Amino acid sequence: MSTETEYIYIVQSSKEPSWCKIGKSNDYERRLKEYNSMTGKSKDNIYSYLFVCEVSDMRQVEKDITERFKLFRQDSKAEIYLCSKEMFANYVKFIKEHKLFIKEINLEPEKNKEVEIVKIEKIVKKETPSLKKRELTPKDVMQKAKKVADDEFYTRYEDIEKEIAMYDKNIWKDKCVFCNCDDAVGNSENRSSAFAWYFLNNFEKFGLKKLICTHYASKKDLFNAGSRGYIFTLNGVKELESDYDDLKLFPEEYDGSFDHPISVKILNEEADIVCTNPPFSRARDYWKLVIDSGKKFLIISNFTNVLNTAYIHYFIDNKVSPGYNRVDWFENPKRQLTDAPGHWYTNLPIINRPRYKNLKIMPLKNIPEKYKKYDDSKTLLVDDCYIPNDYKKPFAISGYSILNGLLEKGYKIVQLKQYEPYIGGKRKFSRVLVQKG
Repeated sequence: MSTETEYIYIVQSSKEPSWCKIGKSNDYERRLKEYNSMTGKSKDNIYSYLFVCEVSDMRQVEKDITERFKLFRQDSKAEIYLCSKEMFANYVKFIKEHKLFIKEINLEPEKNKEVEIVKIEKIVKKETPSLKKRELTPKDVMQKAKKVADDEFYTRYEDIEKEIAMYDKNIWKDKCVFCNCDDAVGNSENRSSAFAWYFLNNFEKFGLKKLICTHYASKKDLFNAGSRGYIFTLNGVKELESDYDDLKLFPEEYDGSFDHPISVKILNEEADIVCTNPPFSRARDYWKLVIDSGKKFLIISNFTNVLNTAYIHYFIDNKVSPGYNRVDWFENPKRQLTDAPGHWYTNLPIINRPRYKNLKIMPLKNIPEKYKKYDDSKTLLVDDCYIPNDYKKPFAISGYSILNGLLEKGYKIVQLKQYEPYIGGKRKFSRVLVQKG
């Protein structure tokens, strides 16, 4: 049996302030040197510790961290976690409250060159709408997803490809796909949005009938597509070899916005499936427009919409379901990666959702005590995707269980607004109230 001291640490790179690494080591000083001697790393990319502590079983603690914060990991095999000031505090709180925690290590100043955990706000213009206008509270852990200037999130091609691969490709056959949010189209990938380029590349494979993309005339010349709004229409396979500029229509005074009368007319009269990434700040308007149209859709929106009072009624009425995947990374106008956690939402059929396995449905008595508690109003709160299957009253859960497909397992949301629990008079994080159907 090893007698070495065991540590859990949180380390961060000066070049990646929106991420941190949470790991284990028997020698945290040596581990830091390893991070700072990695080949291929620039000299000004310095790793520094944010937190180090001694534990009695580092492997178990690391495993529990992985389980508790799995939705914030870069991928299932990485030790890299999404980071902000609030999330860092949550990581430390979880570790220090762990039964295997022994003590925090007081790092010497020279070993703790503090790396500022910056927020996305650093690239935000002063005129960015307030959180109140954007339907979030300051405590919302995903607030920064709504703070990028002008909502200029560019979806990555690989995220579109990953999500659409989960659906039967026959759903696209003989359909008109409408990309109605800033989907510039050019004769190269660099001059096209990822949505437009994906469907251009797969037009023949999917057997599409038509592709329509509307380009928004924003303050910036996005994708070098010109400052005028336009409608791009590809009517069939024969036009794939065309000069795409010849397939653009520039109606007078048309700005290309999703709610312009011309865009709405296309939605109602031509579109079969809508697929795009609407502006986060106008998500409420966009959801209402598209859902009221009755058309099929596959869109990206904020990770926390399943908890937001403005959207909960859509889930209650079965008008929308979480898609298969979350989206952690977007590109900003400078083509730099920006972390702004989103998720896919759809009304297309969801079959054999892989993340069902994250739901731990069992009798209430079998749920570990640390994952269940009662708030001041005697409502049961359940964490970590544990779900009681023998509890008849409403209980409160985090949004992760909804994103993992709980509503497809015989449970329903029973309150039209987000649930705000209080314990000992102190407000806890927002949840959603559900009940077994």
